[in-house]
Amino acid sequence: MVCNTDDHQGADEDWYPEQDETGVAPPAPQPAAVPWRILIVDDDRQVHSVTRLVLADMAYQGRPVAFTSVYSGAEAMTVLSEQPDIAVVFLDVVMETDDAGLRVARYIRETLNNQAIRIILRTGQPGHAPERQIIDQYEINDYKAKGELTADKLYTTAATALRSYRYITALETSRRGLEKIIDASASLFKEPSMARFIEGVVMQLRSLIPGTRGLLLCTSATRAAPDPTAPPHFQVVAGEGAFEKCQGRRIEDALSPDICREILEAHQTRSNRYLADRCVIMFWSQECAASAVYLAGHPPLEAIDRQLLEIFCSKIALGFDNVYLHEELLATQRATVHALGKLAEYKDEITGNHVQRVGLMSRRIAERLRVNGNYVDILSDDYIEQIELAAMLHDVGKVAVPDAILQKPGPLDPEQRSTMQRHASVGGAILMDAARRVDRPTYLSMGAEIAQGHHERFDGKGYPQGLGGQDIPLSGRITAVADIYDALIHERQYKPAWPKEKALALIREENGRHFDPTVVEAFLALVEDP
Repeated sequence: MVCNTDDHQGADEDWYPEQDETGVAPPAPQPAAVPWRILIVDDDRQVHSVTRLVLADMAYQGRPVAFTSVYSGAEAMTVLSEQPDIAVVFLDVVMETDDAGLRVARYIRETLNNQAIRIILRTGQPGHAPERQIIDQYEINDYKAKGELTADKLYTTAATALRSYRYITALETSRRGLEKIIDASASLFKEPSMARFIEGVVMQLRSLIPGTRGLLLCTSATRAAPDPTAPPHFQVVAGEGAFEKCQGRRIEDALSPDICREILEAHQTRSNRYLADRCVIMFWSQECAASAVYLAGHPPLEAIDRQLLEIFCSKIALGFDNVYLHEELLATQRATVHALGKLAEYKDEITGNHVQRVGLMSRRIAERLRVNGNYVDILSDDYIEQIELAAMLHDVGKVAVPDAILQKPGPLDPEQRSTMQRHASVGGAILMDAARRVDRPTYLSMGAEIAQGHHERFDGKGYPQGLGGQDIPLSGRITAVADIYDALIHERQYKPAWPKEKALALIREENGRHFDPTVVEAFLALVEDP
């Protein structure tokens, strides 16, 4: 039989912060201190009564004790398997068998692999199990004869056991927390976008401090404010639980005045705030003047929890800078590629943003191919990111074509056509030379493929190499469709813009001859049902 007549319950497991009409959570109720759980295992009911009586008012580190009583080794094993948070077990040796208590001790250490719980062996027959042998063989933490356990000694024994349990669990919590932080840092720093980085931060915070009912991350404006003495304008960039409706709003508009005050006071004092059921962790990065993590509705945090939170937030600060600089680099790359693409077509292009449209359409075709299950071994996330930039460079070789040919309003003669066709080889060579200066494949190496291959034909009758079918790089086959379709539906110096249906009819007519049928299928699905 299991008896839990004095089992403290701690915080109400069903508590959840209600929201008012603005989506702001009211202050959470004060959580009760989580008790230390002590298991009494003895077939003598009087031992249970005395133990409870002596330790009834005991508290350690501000937390009371809660007792669970069982009367056999078999019952003890059941409870231990169901309640992994038991801190101390007072364990009788002789119960239903002469070694029932020793079997329980072995079950704890070997079967449950629980090295944290403190085992205090109590026996009424000290000579039955030699103390030194038992402690060495069964990893017992203390061995007492029942006759020697006065009230003071029982209290001292329990307090010593709880202190040891706390230190051991704190070390284990620290180890696991640091492992999570290291793993999180490795994964978060790989995130290519700010949105995905923030999503990962929220997920890791939830894992680091389980049981939190509300979580939000807010940052001030990028770059330091012109007036450093002015209060920052914090905006919620992520919210969960009680704060899930606050994302994208300024804290003054989304949160209660009390929460805003706590965040602003933490910023003003440049210090973290830890209250009974909520906390504010501040951190600063080079690109964001200040950021704050706000957690609400959790039990009081141990010192180790606070340390782990602060370590993790320091990593977040580095992550913000890394992701921001990564996005800034990508924006710079896009601007550079756009300038190169426009430069190449400056003398003959009158339709505006041709290179941007071809880049975007090439990316959309690649995405649709992957959705359709085509070329999935090639179409990685990196490939799809790169093809948009690479396709914008498809005509970079036109810088080598004379103006008279580029600007000729009518058809080209054979010699002029031959000169024009050299732009594919020239563009491929220019971009490949640049790509060799980078150790890994980039949009430059893919751009060389596209510049060289976007005038090849699926039937092998294209230029400059006369490649056909799968010998043409996939990037070239994709861009060929995007480039020709965009050229057809926009005005050029040598032709008016075609109606969309006429252009699509030509794409269908050239399916399998000029174009890869699989690519055409994906393209038509996009333009016919965008």
